[in-house]
Amino acid sequence: MFVPSVKERILERKLRPGKREGREEMAAAVGIVTETLPSAMYRVKLDGGAVVLAHIADRMDRNFVRILIGDRVRIELSADVTRGRIVEKIGT
Repeated sequence: MFVPSVKERILERKLRPGKREGREEMAAAVGIVTETLPSAMYRVKLDGGAVVLAHIADRMDRNFVRILIGDRVRIELSADVTRGRIVEKIGT
């Protein structure tokens, strides 16, 4: 019976494709929160002038980061560019 060594198991784990490996990078943008909506949704006006509907990222929600109207935030935009995810609050 063959039992792989620790090094072989680690190498195998590194070569195994991850959950996010096949996904493409999301476009990032910066904007200002203009409206707070129910269910942790926000309307954000981007620096380019477009308005995006965004939800808060799980990492920020777990850390109880408060998002208020007027806050500058960094957003990852989806493929259709009308929706996104707030990933960072810029400044205070």
